[in-house]
Amino acid sequence: MSLKSVLKCQSVSRQFKMGSEYIQVLNEIDFSISQGEMVSIVGTSGSGKTTLLNLLAGLDDPSEGSVYMDEQAINKLGDVARAKLRNQFMGFVFQFHHLLPEFSAIDNVLIPHRIRNQVTKEARLYAQQLLQQVGLQDRMDHRPAELSGGERQRVAIARALVNKPGIVMMDEPTGNLDEQTSEQIQSMIESLNQQTGTSFVVVTHNQEWSNQFPTQYRLTKGQLTQVR
Repeated sequence: MSLKSVLKCQSVSRQFKMGSEYIQVLNEIDFSISQGEMVSIVGTSGSGKTTLLNLLAGLDDPSEGSVYMDEQAINKLGDVARAKLRNQFMGFVFQFHHLLPEFSAIDNVLIPHRIRNQVTKEARLYAQQLLQQVGLQDRMDHRPAELSGGERQRVAIARALVNKPGIVMMDEPTGNLDEQTSEQIQSMIESLNQQTGTSFVVVTHNQEWSNQFPTQYRLTKGQLTQVR
């Protein structure tokens, strides 16, 4: 039995106009991500990784083709409907943690619920559970300034999962961390995938880490190729 597709690209291309010329950044991208799948997209700087991630997240529209999230063509949705779908169905982790400095770790994790005015007792309990899963059970009331770089990124990962999303998008999540901390975060992401059944898409330039993913793509000059 085939698993449900949580994210899909159909003939997606993106070009940008520079002066009188058009620059082709992505060309005829076709791929899909199944429920619970772990996917890496590796590529060098300038290969189009960030552009692709923005399209997958509905933060930008393709010049051609469509991106489907939870079987909805997100580039056909209005801004409000698109933002609602992102908040409910997707989680995000970036190279920089983007935590609010005046909020504690637990309150930062709960931000997606605050956006929807739905900070329930159940939501808080699940946020606590996530912080325990990422090894921060003793740091829940600490503010970002009181946490290490690796701990801040763990909070960001817990925040990405608090809405129980279908998929989490990660853009160089270990890019600002030392090697030891990066390896800890990488192992934790794999464990969270197994525990939650959430799909993960990790965009990285780290070939060694990318090789550990069961599904791996390489982006080169706007062309996406499946390695395995």
